[in-house]
Amino acid sequence: MRKKILNRKKINPSTQIFTGVKYSDDLNMQLFIYNENEYVENSKFYEKDFNGFNNDEKQYWLNTHAIHDTEQITSICKKAKIHDLVIQDILDVNQRPKFQEYEDYWFFSMKSILPSDSTEIESEQLSFILGKNYLISFQEKKSDHFEHVRHRIREKIGILRERGTDYLLFLLLESILDNYFKTIENIEDIVENFVLIDINEDPSPTLLNTIENYKRQLHSIKKTILPIRDFVSKVEREKFSLIQQKHIKYFFELKDICLTLLDNCDKIEARLESDINLFFSIQGHRMNQVMKTLTVVSTIFIPLTFLAGIYGMNFSNMPELTWKYGYFGIWAIILIVFIIMILYFKRKKWF
Repeated sequence: MRKKILNRKKINPSTQIFTGVKYSDDLNMQLFIYNENEYVENSKFYEKDFNGFNNDEKQYWLNTHAIHDTEQITSICKKAKIHDLVIQDILDVNQRPKFQEYEDYWFFSMKSILPSDSTEIESEQLSFILGKNYLISFQEKKSDHFEHVRHRIREKIGILRERGTDYLLFLLLESILDNYFKTIENIEDIVENFVLIDINEDPSPTLLNTIENYKRQLHSIKKTILPIRDFVSKVEREKFSLIQQKHIKYFFELKDICLTLLDNCDKIEARLESDINLFFSIQGHRMNQVMKTLTVVSTIFIPLTFLAGIYGMNFSNMPELTWKYGYFGIWAIILIVFIIMILYFKRKKWF
């Protein structure tokens, strides 16, 4: 499907444009309000019910599925005092991942992979707005990456309810990166299987196309992981008021995860590159075998053709033509020459 290009020559600059595909009829939002002692969950939250994140003693997590409803997305962002450029970045799902710091909040967008058994990688854009006591997440599709986080909030498992929304952002990013691990592991399993079976038995051009397809997928994965690594490295180098010092170590963990993912991608890419070299090596070896066989056959028939040419001439003074056993004699010579050449080639190990 061809991507929709964002037209920035808008007559009305306040009009926001969604560049993705409409996956759902209705925009769906869930709001969690929690602290260490209590939590409130509204799984059917509506834009008209939004009145800000005013209680500093509580943490707010507003999650949005299916962002094609530009009117409601714009309205709720306006109520949260989000800049128009950020709203357009949320709705423009074809842009590269980015991080932008504003006065009172952060904006961060990235690509998430949806684990699948198909040969094509399905991805979606996720955007996050991190404030002092709130986190707003926007998911392009109605896919659930964060059910385990909701369960922790509901059941008060772990330290999530005791911490701020920066720790919540860490958990969400960690769960997204976990999908990358699953996808890369699937690719690695597939690569190992078709290398063992197909390359040695049937190195066809179709296999080469498959290898190139997986190389493109890995390149695409690396392009989406690098901005996450850069974002975490920025958190590591600089001090931000929205990240508590005690939570910095969790973002260091995200950096390690990103580096591990990149190393795994490089390892599989090196394996695929080796497979391509093996493919052409086997093709070249098979071609050499064919050419050697044809050369041996041609070499054997050269002297036989010479003999047939000599005795195929219509001269009247050739004594062998009138010899009673001339025909059988020629066949005997041909067979002797043939056997001698075969034995010689065998001794030289030419076939």
